[in-house]
Amino acid sequence: MSAALLNAAPAQACGIDFGTSNSTAGWSRAGHSALLALEGDKLTLPSVIFFHAEDGHISYGRAALADYLEGHEGRLMRSLKSLLGTAMMDEYTDIGGRAMAFRQVLGQFIGELKGRAECTAGREFSRAVLGRPVFFVDDDAQADQRAQDTLQSIAHAAGLRDIAFQYEPIAAAFDYESQITREELVLVVDIGGGTSDFTLIRVGPERARRAERRDDILASGGVHIGGTDFDRALNLASLMPLLGLGSLLKNGRQMPSAQYFNLATWHTINLAYTKKAWAQIAELHRDAGDRPKVERLQSLVRERAGHWLAMQVEQAKIALSAAPETQIDIGRIASGQHVTLERADLDGAIDALVGKVGQTVTRLLGDAGVTAAGIDTVFFTGGSSGVPLLRERVQALAPQARCVEGDRFGSIGAGLALDAQRKFG
Repeated sequence: MSAALLNAAPAQACGIDFGTSNSTAGWSRAGHSALLALEGDKLTLPSVIFFHAEDGHISYGRAALADYLEGHEGRLMRSLKSLLGTAMMDEYTDIGGRAMAFRQVLGQFIGELKGRAECTAGREFSRAVLGRPVFFVDDDAQADQRAQDTLQSIAHAAGLRDIAFQYEPIAAAFDYESQITREELVLVVDIGGGTSDFTLIRVGPERARRAERRDDILASGGVHIGGTDFDRALNLASLMPLLGLGSLLKNGRQMPSAQYFNLATWHTINLAYTKKAWAQIAELHRDAGDRPKVERLQSLVRERAGHWLAMQVEQAKIALSAAPETQIDIGRIASGQHVTLERADLDGAIDALVGKVGQTVTRLLGDAGVTAAGIDTVFFTGGSSGVPLLRERVQALAPQARCVEGDRFGSIGAGLALDAQRKFG
């Protein structure tokens, strides 16, 4: 199909970016934005699902978060993508007193995402290009392939007959390419909720017309570190010590950390609400040298407020990306109390994680045989790409390059829509 026809006719397929924190769907049409509205007029659907206990109703996205925060009884689940490639993917979880497979939960969300895209587009999609991180799982090729196969199986069950995959940073590069007028060597930096992915690629108007782009990609790499890892690190460093993490037991030994890590990690928060976990926390309280702190932990678990606290921490991270200081209201578990956090607290909490991201970029440039001086543009995308420390470290690796910020939540989805048009017509 010629480039002119591609630009004139609506694509037959869509692009789906199933993200750890937010998801999008795109459909290429001449004269229209590729991204489709998924929740009211919003182009993103937070990757959140809430199962109501009272009537079995399921809510998604912002509505799911609102239902949870309003105090409805039920089960909130978030960061579902993080389960792909893990042993938990083949396990079951309790939803309203019945066992539901985690892959069924993912299928519920992806089916809803597809249905909303079809409703906005006014047509059915049976073909799609799905985004995927460069690595679902670090340093384990079999687990990584299993993660993609699982996602493909779930998408098939949701009604997508023909499926192709594209690396998310390459999709972002396609979106950037649609906006430029000259050829460039671009380092795409995609910092999402669960992974940090990078591609070094040659882009330009002439190259955009090619059906096959393999030769334009000099290198791709990634590491399983993203925004939810930054949230967890900030939570463990600044909030969980107020609940007893790092304190001592009466015998002088350090407080066990398992329950704190569960509460600071989105997809394991509910593990802290089991009878076994509650018994362990009661034992910690009995043996604690600083009981008031553990009483806050008990209050958090009793109130099933782990997701609430995680949201508070996430909002603090976002605020500290734009301001030098912010406050967290912890009144729900400690009456009348606030915690003041500074940018330095965030930087200190995530320093080691950002260091690993920087090492990944350095290896990428080495693998490609490219010096920093050869990079024309660093293109930032992904919801967590605005974290100042991370941007500073990456920019320092290519100090002469122009820095461009894409649509943090939409570049990948728009690029996947372009790729769907190329692959399926």
